[in-house]
Amino acid sequence: MSIKHQLDDIDLKILDIITKNARLPFKDVAADCGISRAAVHQRVNRMIEMKVIVGSGYTIDPKMVDFHTCTYIGIFLEKGGIYEDVAARLEQISEVVECHYTTGQYAIFAKVYARTNEHLKQILNDNIQKIPGVSSTETFISLEETFKREVPIL
Repeated sequence: MSIKHQLDDIDLKILDIITKNARLPFKDVAADCGISRAAVHQRVNRMIEMKVIVGSGYTIDPKMVDFHTCTYIGIFLEKGGIYEDVAARLEQISEVVECHYTTGQYAIFAKVYARTNEHLKQILNDNIQKIPGVSSTETFISLEETFKREVPIL
């Protein structure tokens, strides 16, 4: 049974509200849901324990901190069995912000932020392509992020 079946309509409404505005005070969420602030707090904590809600913090615009090049990199491996080792090495590169084990053409698809194209070249040549087992890479520079959103709750 999926976790969603363990959530009731109020849980889903809370998720819908906080994914649209995580800074909204619990008292406002409670008023919108028709329950107490303490109940919202308990439900959010339960959903954190259930790992329905993961992470916390602020979302930073990379451009505002001088990371102007957003890139997706398809990574070819010598053999699929080394994925975990390569992923662990990629995790050590701070500019790699996402790493996905994929089907299809690439074994790994990674999202990387670089300050400039020259910085990207350095990340590729001096870091990613030197990881043992990486046979080659294919790079896609994002020209613009048109939109980004969470999955729909309701």
